[in-house]
Amino acid sequence: MGLLLDVEDTAVTRQTAEALAGVGTVAAVRLIALAVAEADGHQADWIQTGVHDALVRTDGLPDVATVCGQLARDPEAAVRRGAAEISAWADDTRC
Repeated sequence: MGLLLDVEDTAVTRQTAEALAGVGTVAAVRLIALAVAEADGHQADWIQTGVHDALVRTDGLPDVATVCGQLARDPEAAVRRGAAEISAWADDTRC
């Protein structure tokens, strides 16, 4: 979480989001979702950029979309909110 929400180095935020999205596991996407829920607008933009880069590079849309669907039922509200945001980003990447 510290790397995803690094206020001093947006490159770290973007690279961490890209790496986690590239992994695409429930645990990895859950971390991104939690960070998105806590991020300010600037941080969220860099997280989105990292996720987008990973999705375009790895053609990982179906996996991330599936994981976001699973996280939509997470008991933690912040995870559900973040997963919904990531799912919207994935939808935008398909266009």
